[in-house]
Amino acid sequence: MSGGARAAERVYEELLTRVGEANPRPRIEPVRRLAELAGSPQLSYPVIQIAGTNGKTSTSRAIESLLRAHGLRTGLFTSPHLVDFTERFQLDGAPIDGAVLADAWEELRLPLEVVDAELHAAGQGPITFFEALAVLAFTAFADAPVDVAVIEVGMGGEWDATNIADARVAVFTPIDLDHTAILGPDIETIARTKAGIIKHGSTVVSAWQDEAALAELAEAADRAGSRLLVLGRDFALTEDRLAVGGRQLEVTGTTGHAYDPAFVPLFGRHQAENVALAIAAVEAFFGAERPVPEEVLDEGLAQLVSPGRLQLISADPVIYVDAAHNPHGAAALASAVAESFSFEELALVIGVVADKDARGVLEALAPIAHRVTLTPVDSPRSSETSELRELAEEAIPGTPIEVAESLPEGLDEARAWAERADGRAVLVVGSVLLAGEAIAHARSEGWSIA
Repeated sequence: MSGGARAAERVYEELLTRVGEANPRPRIEPVRRLAELAGSPQLSYPVIQIAGTNGKTSTSRAIESLLRAHGLRTGLFTSPHLVDFTERFQLDGAPIDGAVLADAWEELRLPLEVVDAELHAAGQGPITFFEALAVLAFTAFADAPVDVAVIEVGMGGEWDATNIADARVAVFTPIDLDHTAILGPDIETIARTKAGIIKHGSTVVSAWQDEAALAELAEAADRAGSRLLVLGRDFALTEDRLAVGGRQLEVTGTTGHAYDPAFVPLFGRHQAENVALAIAAVEAFFGAERPVPEEVLDEGLAQLVSPGRLQLISADPVIYVDAAHNPHGAAALASAVAESFSFEELALVIGVVADKDARGVLEALAPIAHRVTLTPVDSPRSSETSELRELAEEAIPGTPIEVAESLPEGLDEARAWAERADGRAVLVVGSVLLAGEAIAHARSEGWSIA
């Protein structure tokens, strides 16, 4: 392990002593106070902020790639990571150097001590993992310095730690039911919380939404005096065709300009819609009534990657991983697989964390499953495989279902199954943690191409 990697690991270990990101606190002022003591780094550069239920990371990556192709120095903050902690903080399209991240962490030590003491005196819990993480990202980007930061919301919006930024552009991917115990029981309530990232005078760019969600976004934009641009109404994905290794897209932007056909090395219509959203967000960021230059669009999309989203980790046999972890995401994944691939048989290795709609995920994946192996996720929040089996037998009837004691065991068994006949492939799905574990296992065993 290099010195930078060790430095990043030490930062991560210290962050892990704080309340985890799966248990956010609905508050924003302590985060603002922490950032203020650190010099308010989030005000050092313009910000594009992305909220939604599914597609946030892919859309964030597409926005960053287009901005980088424009010649800007970019910062990208996404969560969670798949394998390496530094993946969460990208500078110019690459994970931050661990030593640089550690330097930013050192800047936060005294501010953290002060704010933790203030919170303790007020009878509140100390700064959490994600609250510290967000301010760490803002600090690292200010130190770089970046020309623009693309910031993915952690959970919700209004009280998310990233919302201390005064985002010039607020982007909303599709809003659906997820984290209902924290964000609310219905789409309307969830959308209202997510709409909290809309700032006065900003531009709001949204995917096409459920009627209730769109109404909440429109109301929030109106209160803030912000322009709302919606996919299918103010800009459009006019053509989306399957191509070798990805998709061929045609987009009409918010300016009315019809872009030339462009290739995107990603699979699924949902990714095409994410790219259309990203193009509109970049148009809104520059503000001028002019389209993104065609050469910038081609370069930005050609270099686009989305790790953990139908990511190929083995070619012989074919093994993909995908981080889809709720019914909406799983349905988009199943559609992408059915359209983009022609496997004769597909084995699914599935693990789900306990706070997710496992039944909904399994039902959405049922149309593409020829064999299922259920595995625990390497997390205290993992669903019990015995409970998953009962759900799977109901959701995917007539399909062989196996249970593994661990992801390595389940993945190795599925890999051996795929090697026994032509036309077989494996898909690991159900959790970001599981996708990361599969990538790490493949690398450790020496058969990963990722």
